[in-house]
Parts: sequence; structure tokens; C-alpha cells
Amino acid sequence: MTLLSSFVSTVVPWLVVGFYGLALVWMLIFCGMQARLAWFYARDKKNSPQTPPSSPKSWPRVTIQLPIYNELYVVERLLEAVTQIDYPHPKLEIQVLDDSTDETATVLQQQIAHYQKMGHDIHYLHRSDRVDFKAGALRAGLAHATGELIAIFDADFLPPKDWLQKTVPFFEEAQLGLLQTRWGHLNADYSLLTRVQAFALDIHFTIEQKGRNLRHHFINFNGTAGIWRKACIEEAGNWQGDTLTEDLDLSYRAQLKGWRFRYLESVVAPAEIPMTVEAIRSQQFRWNKGGAENFQKLIAALWRNPKTSIRTKIYGSFHLLSSSMFVPVFLISLLSLPMLYLKNNHPAWASWYPLTAFFWLGALLLYVSYWQFYKHDPTQKQSSRGRYTQTFFWFYTVVMGFAAHNTRAVWQGHRRIKTPFVRTVKFNKTISKKGGVVNKYLGQQTFTALWLEVIMALYMLAGVYTCLTLGKGIDYGVLPFYLLVFMGYATVLYYGWSSSKRQKP
Repeated sequence: MTLLSSFVSTVVPWLVVGFYGLALVWMLIFCGMQARLAWFYARDKKNSPQTPPSSPKSWPRVTIQLPIYNELYVVERLLEAVTQIDYPHPKLEIQVLDDSTDETATVLQQQIAHYQKMGHDIHYLHRSDRVDFKAGALRAGLAHATGELIAIFDADFLPPKDWLQKTVPFFEEAQLGLLQTRWGHLNADYSLLTRVQAFALDIHFTIEQKGRNLRHHFINFNGTAGIWRKACIEEAGNWQGDTLTEDLDLSYRAQLKGWRFRYLESVVAPAEIPMTVEAIRSQQFRWNKGGAENFQKLIAALWRNPKTSIRTKIYGSFHLLSSSMFVPVFLISLLSLPMLYLKNNHPAWASWYPLTAFFWLGALLLYVSYWQFYKHDPTQKQSSRGRYTQTFFWFYTVVMGFAAHNTRAVWQGHRRIKTPFVRTVKFNKTISKKGGVVNKYLGQQTFTALWLEVIMALYMLAGVYTCLTLGKGIDYGVLPFYLLVFMGYATVLYYGWSSSKRQKP
């Protein structure tokens, strides 16, 4: 018993302080890298050409690939948009890569027959096994694709008519392997959750993608609204299904082969943002776990590559680790309460407590950095500092609320635990704020599905109580942290419970 007491009194405090400090430093370094990218974006964005070069003398043949899996509510809208794209018809092929197991397949075949009668070169390719999920579908389609260039759109996207006219001319550059365009938002104003997601996506498609690309660091294909050179895909090893983010995987393999990527901020393809907590959770799990899987798969190859600069290797490492940032956020929340007890009950450890200031310093760095895109972004209807502050506050709060769920995804990714590819449910306005959800793909989510958020919300409340009762007075230094994180988990619980109450069997 004496040995156990000695261990608890000496080793455990060191472990708590050590992991707490490392998590705070890790988070602060990440925020500093984001600030650096924001500086690149603000300084150099005017020097990056956004208008296409002169039209090519001979337009290359393009294949548009549409990977589909049980997308009953959006496929007709998708086909209508894609068939209206302005491009020489003899040079345009459309592939519908369908893995559906429901009536989506029937709807697609009927629609494709209709567009074939209208003269469109559109083909239906159906798989019944779903080997390698989306990566497998794209790989199977590529084997039959006749285009020199391959454009890809997910089912919830609505590419504008001039999308190919604005992107294809850039491929006059022989070494250009990919051109990625920006995502727009069809339903950003639906709820607080969609506004927060729109803000987060806009950060990625401005500061992160543009900031890296301006300095010639590696960027990634975002899975949709991009156009590849077919030879680039093939030389890089084709689509592979051993991670949940096949787009990030192929992007790095291609750039390590020497192919150049370009990000085009001025061309926007609007898409639907997930509208329920269930849909957000499935998308976030896939993205964050896939990011961790790709770190494990690619980090050694990145650092061994002799043609890649040290700076690009550093930025690439942080890029591959970006999803893992939820781990320090979760650890800070988890260890903050033991740190509070150490501060008040063991004065020798109190000197370590000011490390908590790193959390607020990181938040301040992000607040200042993200303003760089927001104030100049033409897609923002109102770019006032007050509206930005409100949006940033809720963005930061909701990020905290998904930290536990996303940490679980990252942990599984780094441990290489295999899980199936779970697509994000699309709605096409089949959900109303007052009525029920009319979408058969939604599971019957219950309150217990949010068990991680329930536990963490209660844990943060315990932190609030401790701040108010432990020690000689109220600990105002950490009380705002507990309130912020509690609000994050409470927000996820509220929207998760609200959407589950509206779901129809």
C-alpha cells in the first residue's frame, strides 16, 4: 500500500503535468502553423493567377466520374447539373460509377437512358461487391475512361456550367497533375451546425489549401470538385483503398512522384453541408481516421524523398497530422481537472499551472489568422468584425464538442484498426426545421449514441463546480475554459437529440 501511495504521489503528478504540457505545446505549435499559412495567404494571394490561360487550340478529351452509393435524393439533381456543363460534346464522357444496393440504381439507369437519347456520351458502370469502396469504384471506372483528364464530383455537388472551361486550360502545363477548385455551400444558413461547418471548410479552402499552394508545398485533392490528369493517377499507383481518405493518399503519392498541383480559389462548385449530428459524425470520423491512416502510410516516404525540400516535408508532416489535433484538445480537457487539484492541493505543482495560458494564446492566434480570409472573402454576405467574432466563437466551441468523437477516430487510424467506409447522408432539402426528417438513410440515432459527449459534458460540469468550490476562491483563470468546452459538448448533444427526435422510422 505504501508503494502504491508513493507511486500516486510522485509518478502520477508527473504524468499528468507532462501530458498536459505536451498537449498544450502541440496545440500551440499547430495554431502557429495555421497563422503562418494565413500570413502566406494574405501576403501572396494577389500574385497567384486565378483566370485561365488562353483556350487550348484543341480541347483535350475529358471524362467526368460520378461515384454513387445509395444517393436516391440527389442523383437526379447531379445528372442534370453535369449534363449542362459547357464543353465540346465529342470531347466529353460521363461515367456514373454506381455501387448502389437500393432503388438508386433503377433511377440512375432511367435517367442515363434519357440523357443518352439526348446525345450525351454517358455510361453506367455498376459494381455489386464494393471492393475498396469509393477508391475501388474510381479505379474500376478509370480502366474504361477515354479522357486524358478525369474530373470527379460527389453526388451532392452542383458544378457550374463553365467549370471545365475555367479549369481545363491550366493543363497546358505538362507537369500539372491535379487542379482542385473550391467548395461552395448550398445550405450554409440552415442551422448553427451548418454555419460552423461552412466556416471550417472555408478556412481549409482559403488559408490551408491556398496558403500551402502559394509556397509550393503539398496540397490534397478533396475527393471531389477537382480534375486530374489520367497519366498522373496511373503513374502514382492508381486509387488505393487501404485508407478511408483515398484522395489524400493519392495526392501525396502523386506529388512525391514530381507532379505539380494547383488550387484554384476563384472557381467554386457548390455542395450540400451535412445537416444532422449523425451525418456530421460519419463524415468527421472518416476524414479524421483517414488522415491518421495516411500519416502512418506516407510519413516515411515523405521524409525519404530526396526531391522534396525540408520546408515542404515539415508542412507536409503537419498536414498529415492535422486531424490528430483533436487528440491534444481532448487531452487538455481530460487533464485540466487533475491539474486543478494539483494546483490547489500540492503547491509544488502550482508553478506548472500557467501553461494553461497556451490554450488561450492558441485561440487568439487562430482568431487573428482566420480573420485574414474572412474579411476579404467575397462569399461572406457580411464581413463585419462582430459577425466574424460570433462565428469564430461558435466554430471554436463546436470543435471542442466533437473532440472526443474525433479523437476516437484518430486513435483507430494510428492503430490501423480497419472499419468500413460510411458515406455521409445527403438530403437535398428533405429535412425541415419543424417537421420530420424524410430520409431513409438516417439510422435511428438515440441519445445513447452520444455517450462520449454525455460523459464529457458531465465532466466539464464537474470542472465548473470544482472551480467554484475548490481553494480559497473562484478560479477565474480556468472557469471560462470549462464553460467553453461544456457548451461545445452540450451543443452537440442538443442537436443530436433534436435530430433523433425528428427522425421518422
